[in-house]
Amino acid sequence: MLDGILQGLDTAFLPLNILLLFVGCFAGTFIGMLPGLGPVSAIALMIPITYGFDPSSGLILMAGVYYGAVFGGSTSAILINAPGVSGAVATAFDGYPMAQRGEAGKALALAAYSSFVGGTIGAVFLFVFVPVLAKVSLSFQSADYFALMLFGLTAITAFAGKGQVLKAVLMAVLGLMLATVGEDPSGIQRFTFGVTDLYDGISFLLLSMATFAIAEALMVVLKPEPVKEDAEEGAPEMSFSALGSMKLSKEEVRAVAPVVGRSSVLGFLVGVLPGAGATIASFLAYGMERNLASVKEKLGFGKGSVKGLAAPESANNAASTGSFVPLLTLGIPGSATTAVMLGALLSYGVQPGPRLYIDNPAVFWSVIISMYLGNVILLVLNLPLIPYISKLLDIPKPFLTPVILFLSLMGVYLISFNTFDLTMMVIIGAIAVFFRLLDFPLAPMLLGFILGGMLEENLRRALMISDGSLSFLWQRPITATILLITLATVLLPRLLAIIRKQA
Repeated sequence: MLDGILQGLDTAFLPLNILLLFVGCFAGTFIGMLPGLGPVSAIALMIPITYGFDPSSGLILMAGVYYGAVFGGSTSAILINAPGVSGAVATAFDGYPMAQRGEAGKALALAAYSSFVGGTIGAVFLFVFVPVLAKVSLSFQSADYFALMLFGLTAITAFAGKGQVLKAVLMAVLGLMLATVGEDPSGIQRFTFGVTDLYDGISFLLLSMATFAIAEALMVVLKPEPVKEDAEEGAPEMSFSALGSMKLSKEEVRAVAPVVGRSSVLGFLVGVLPGAGATIASFLAYGMERNLASVKEKLGFGKGSVKGLAAPESANNAASTGSFVPLLTLGIPGSATTAVMLGALLSYGVQPGPRLYIDNPAVFWSVIISMYLGNVILLVLNLPLIPYISKLLDIPKPFLTPVILFLSLMGVYLISFNTFDLTMMVIIGAIAVFFRLLDFPLAPMLLGFILGGMLEENLRRALMISDGSLSFLWQRPITATILLITLATVLLPRLLAIIRKQA
């Protein structure tokens, strides 16, 4: 193993590989900022370029693009409420409100630091625990995934304000309903109403762009900002275009340090599970931190909380690193992005699996080592660019709004090349505006949509294995443990509240 690590160090620090890593991180960051493109498209474009390189160099370039895109996706989420990648959706919940109140610099800096720490912790875990984690990943069965998805749904309350729990539950149910549109796991069409364009279901990218970017643009039209003359007459002046300080106070550092640590570990463990990915990790981390927060801190979530921004940012980067565990050790792609990378590896003649770090130690360890180097490059690259990136805020809203609409619509169109998706996106955006005006939270709908497909698929498999019996819920220790944690998460806050009232 030590010889393999030394080979990996030699390979990772080759000048060509350092250059490719820098290019990958730089390209990935800017691609991640553009709504709709994301790491899958970027890596697919990189595959023909990497054919001239050896497997280690090609994989290092693609890995740099991958976590560069996840890193960069937070920028557009914070500045214009249009998440560049799906893993940055939860970042917009508190990042965009911070930018609106003139703290864009602090929000971008905090996202950069959180991403760096999350990616670093993920790289260290990957380096130390790869063989063990491969066994953990392989031990998870359908019943365990079903229980994990149920636990994920408990995060609904994290997106509900005071007195909004029922609204949050209703929106989560709507998300679960939307996830059933299209072909079910057995191949039967559901709720398509004869529309062939709905056979493949609704895209999460389409739904997130409609509920955030399109809805935000429409809200700007419905509720325009006060003009300067009004502000001089006493109306509150908007500070949206202000960069603000990039420095974090000592109190803020102390507040977010444990958040980043917990979220990084959670994000990495979720990323290790095939099929989970950075998006689910970011939602779970956000929900966990909101549930752990004090009553006073909970009120700040969704309104520009530093904890609410740090949690998903550290989790999604740690999960991106964790997703390489099933890819490299089992040959199982944990997401669409790693599926593309698996295809590239196979085209090089490299077979991922349990023997990869024995048969091709240079490939295996150089990729892992390059991940930490990539996180350093991303931090050094992005922090000096924050004042320039934030110039987006100086663009007047009447000009910025059409740009947001164009990028969002084109981003979705370039994925499917289907004009029906654009029509559906506008309709969903209009409905999202209606929900926002009625003060319904949109995040639970996205959470329900994300978890709905995996929830149904794993429930079907678990029922098939247990011959239709619900005994699968308590037969396996892992399943029973996750379900007990889920019950505790739901019931404990209510019990504590009752005890406080009686005290």
